[in-house]
Amino acid sequence: MADEIHTLAVSLFSEILTADQLLRNRLSRVLPKGMEISHFSVLNHLVFVGDERTPAQLASTFHVTRGAMTNTLAKLEWAGYIHIRPDWDDARRKMVAISPAGRQARDQAISMIAPLIDQVVGELGSERVRLALPVLRDLRIKLENN
Repeated sequence: MADEIHTLAVSLFSEILTADQLLRNRLSRVLPKGMEISHFSVLNHLVFVGDERTPAQLASTFHVTRGAMTNTLAKLEWAGYIHIRPDWDDARRKMVAISPAGRQARDQAISMIAPLIDQVVGELGSERVRLALPVLRDLRIKLENN
């Protein structure tokens, strides 16, 4: 029984890691020139939450170090996609908001990746994807809690 669980676990993680790599490669090719997946992810998150976030909050959300997030934010600010301002209540903190140019870049990226992800979901079938989502979500939550 332990060998069967081990084999199943290795197969599951192998499939997830391989799918992740293939998806990242395909997305990287269709994103607007100069935009990285990490940039898109931050812009998309800021649109989704609809409010400012601190760099620390963003680092926590994306499970990266503050240094890695600072690097991503610096590139996004340089491109004009975000605004970073001091926190008026705590001078030690900064607040990050998406700019109109960032929203436009995010929307452009969505329009460029939508055909790819729609095609993949269409080929797999909506029902199969719907059935896979709870398992993947539970896996993510389990990994986040550890």
